[in-house]
Amino acid sequence: MSRSVRVLRFGHPRVDAWPVCASSGWEIVDQAIRSAVNRVELAELSDTDEGTPAPQERAVPTWLVQVPYVLVLSALAAGIVIVAAAYFKRGPAVIAGALLLAAAFRAFLPAEWIGMLAVRRRWVDLVTLITMAVLLIVLAWVAPQLSS
Repeated sequence: MSRSVRVLRFGHPRVDAWPVCASSGWEIVDQAIRSAVNRVELAELSDTDEGTPAPQERAVPTWLVQVPYVLVLSALAAGIVIVAAAYFKRGPAVIAGALLLAAAFRAFLPAEWIGMLAVRRRWVDLVTLITMAVLLIVLAWVAPQLSS
C-alpha cells in the first residue's frame, strides 16, 4: 500500500490518504483556542458543587516571587566580592551560606513563591544546593590563610 506524496506550496508534503482540512490556518488556531478555553471553564465549574465558578486565589505578585532569588544572588555576589578581596576563607563560607539560604527557600516555600530557584524537582535542587554548600564549607576550612 503505497501513498503518493505531493509537495504543496512552501515545500510542505501532503499525503493523499490523510484527511485534508478546508479551513485556513487561522481558523484552526481559533478553534484550538476556543476548545482550550472551554476545557478550562469546564474544569473550573467541575471543581465546585453547584456549578458556580470557584473563587480565585489571590496570586502572588511577579516581583515578590523573585525576592528569594534576588536575596540568594546578592549573597552570592557578596561572597564573590569577599573572595576577590583576598579573603579565601570567609568568601566561600559566605557563598556556602547563600547556597544554604537557597536550599532553605526551596525546602520551605511553596512552588509558586520561589521563582527561578525552582530549576528541577525539589529533592534534586535540595541535594545539589546542600552538597555544594558542604563542599564550599570544607574548602573554606581547608584553605590556607594568606598572610597580608
